[in-house]
Amino acid sequence: MALQPPLSPSALGVLAERMGPLPLVNHFLSRMGLLELLEHHVPTADGRSTVSHAQALGVLLRSIIVEREPIYRQQESASGFAAGLFGVDAAQATRLSDDRIGRALDRLFDADRAALLTGVVLAVAQRFGVRMEQLHNDSTSVSLCGQYRQASGRGVRGRSAPAIAFGYSKDHRPDLKQLLFILTTAADGGVPVQFRCASGNTTDVRTHIETWNTLRELAGRADFLYVADSKLCSYDNMQHIARAGGRFVTVMPRSRQEDAQFRKWIQTGSPPWELVWDRPNAREADGPRDLWCVFKPELPSAELYTIVWVWSTLLTLHQTHRRQKHLAAAIEQLSDLKRRLAAARARLRGAAQIDLQVAQILERYKVARYVKVSRVVREEHSFKQSRRGRPGPDTAYRKITRRRFDIEWTLDTHAIAYDQKSDGMYPLLCNDPSLSPAQVLTAHKGQPCIEKRFEQLKSVHEIAPVFLKNEARIEALFTLYFLALLVQALIERELRQGMQAANIDQLPLYPEARACRRPTTEHILRLFSLAERVSVLAHGEVIRVFPPELTELQRRVLGLLGVPASAYLDKP
Repeated sequence: MALQPPLSPSALGVLAERMGPLPLVNHFLSRMGLLELLEHHVPTADGRSTVSHAQALGVLLRSIIVEREPIYRQQESASGFAAGLFGVDAAQATRLSDDRIGRALDRLFDADRAALLTGVVLAVAQRFGVRMEQLHNDSTSVSLCGQYRQASGRGVRGRSAPAIAFGYSKDHRPDLKQLLFILTTAADGGVPVQFRCASGNTTDVRTHIETWNTLRELAGRADFLYVADSKLCSYDNMQHIARAGGRFVTVMPRSRQEDAQFRKWIQTGSPPWELVWDRPNAREADGPRDLWCVFKPELPSAELYTIVWVWSTLLTLHQTHRRQKHLAAAIEQLSDLKRRLAAARARLRGAAQIDLQVAQILERYKVARYVKVSRVVREEHSFKQSRRGRPGPDTAYRKITRRRFDIEWTLDTHAIAYDQKSDGMYPLLCNDPSLSPAQVLTAHKGQPCIEKRFEQLKSVHEIAPVFLKNEARIEALFTLYFLALLVQALIERELRQGMQAANIDQLPLYPEARACRRPTTEHILRLFSLAERVSVLAHGEVIRVFPPELTELQRRVLGLLGVPASAYLDKP
């Protein structure tokens, strides 16, 4: 038998392929059946495309979760990882141009996205055991840079696209046009279960009926608890839900007469508060304790719904401090305006200009109820000789009177004391009399979880700026962002449930191996960011593959997530 000559050093090569957290993400995508649903609802019309629409959308979805690169860099993103982890091979990765991704977004917009999202959420509820007994709804605005003159709610290929328009900006950017991102999450782990994109000038009051109807079809029943902010508290919204057999918890706005009646009664009355929570201060170790109390008045609302008043001691301190800070800032601005009016060359000479400046100051700091400002006219007298020359005993003088505007203000201490009586208190409204006041408060306090999803959407996923001109593609892109939120929420939920089942209080996922009690998906994905696979090549052919060496912490996290280690050890 002839011996093979040893390979020359020049014939050998080493290829390091990045894996990162993609094997973990792919495991969850497979478990959800998401890629199969994309193939079913967004099929490729013909066989001319090397990369199918579902594959292109899958690449973009993985990029949103892991890389967060813009659309025009998807080819570089897919090529920078081990082949197959993005769902395409090396040859297909070269075809991932921005035009190819854009055409896939077009087909996603044209598809029955409602059926797609319903299928995904139902699969998640069945395979991950996500309970849909309590659902939280809220919306946020996504600001877009550009004019978007054609995006006025026009029809695109037979479908109505949302209008990119000016509206109430929750990003505090009223100078930019926007779209409304409406999200609903389940109380079970904060898992997103419903998404809808609306025109930028849509008010939240008009979104709840359509959202609730969709959730009823999704959940298969109407008796789930629907929790939302004060925009739900309108007669049409509440009556629609109540008549259909639904339940809701919302915040009663200050404009309601029931709110004013309670705040008037509490000036002399003392409600029997029921202590629900007595917790240490979460922000300051030596700060005052966080107490939450509830009170259920005997008189219901005008619609005969249950009112539950809530009182937080820390919220009381916060509102009192904020009022004092705003009063001090407003008085400082008014004092500066007063000095400007008294200057020798004051530019604010007209009464209308002065009134506008005062109104802007009071509106900026929300103190018009406490600071009473009046505009007055000051007379300044001076005397001048009637004739030129040196003054003497018989010199005649004429009186010159100059009128200048000035402002004066007083603090309405009665109004301040009146509002301080009810600091830290706000009413909740619920149409389910079987819920105790403590249960109503507990349901309402789950609402901040959806704010975390919005924070994740804007800061972690960086949904804006959007480098797309077509509003139809933008709406399709937002659908992928919703799916990315869903995947990350499931990863987070699975790890936390695994920690609870294993009696693990914390994991060293923070920098410098510091303990983390409630891991987020960002920490989990960062743990696997440096994982890579090394292949040894001989004459361009792979002769041996060295899988990544997983650390003890990585193996532990995979075990808690239910992800087999073979996801990293086996070649995809």
